[in-house]
Amino acid sequence: MNQILFFKNEKNRENFNKNKKVYIVIFLIFIIFTSILSFILFYKVYNNYNNEKLSQKLNNSYSISTLYSDTSNTTNIDTTSTNPFVIGIIQIDKINLNYSILSICNNELLDISVCRFAGPMPNEIGNLCIAGHNYVDYNFFSRINELDINDKIKIYDLSGNYIEYSIYDIYETHSDDTSCTFQDTNNKKIVTLITCNNVNGKRLIIHAKEIP
Repeated sequence: MNQILFFKNEKNRENFNKNKKVYIVIFLIFIIFTSILSFILFYKVYNNYNNEKLSQKLNNSYSISTLYSDTSNTTNIDTTSTNPFVIGIIQIDKINLNYSILSICNNELLDISVCRFAGPMPNEIGNLCIAGHNYVDYNFFSRINELDINDKIKIYDLSGNYIEYSIYDIYETHSDDTSCTFQDTNNKKIVTLITCNNVNGKRLIIHAKEIP
């Protein structure tokens, strides 16, 4: 009887040791996974913070008072140039949005500020399409989903003037749908804001027209 109990206890001890090793391995994997996830999250937040600081530095460097202090050469700007430069500023008071608009659009520049995706220079006839990332920390275009029909958008151009636009259409579409970049505006000035919906992967589109 004692021998049976001895073997039984030995077997339980072996099982316990095996389970203990398994639990230790699972715990270590959890710690490693949590550490990696925390690092990635910290890196994204830190990177977004730096990009926001850089964007605000652009605004400070090209503030409305200095960006337009010398407009003598604005008519000679090559709008097809591949060298990025600030072409204006977008302001939306309702959501406290204030960013420089960069002249061209690519992945690197979209990390810095909002960019002209298609269309003319600011406040010219046509459909100025402005693309911006939708960050989780409320930077760039992350809050434009809070806008409603008839809300106002201000666009400052290189002549030092601004035009106010009124939102007339808000919708979502697939990422490969480029119909929002239309340029047949019947000689009207249109502004289109484009960003992504991080939940369903679609694009949020907001159209606004010049207020007469």
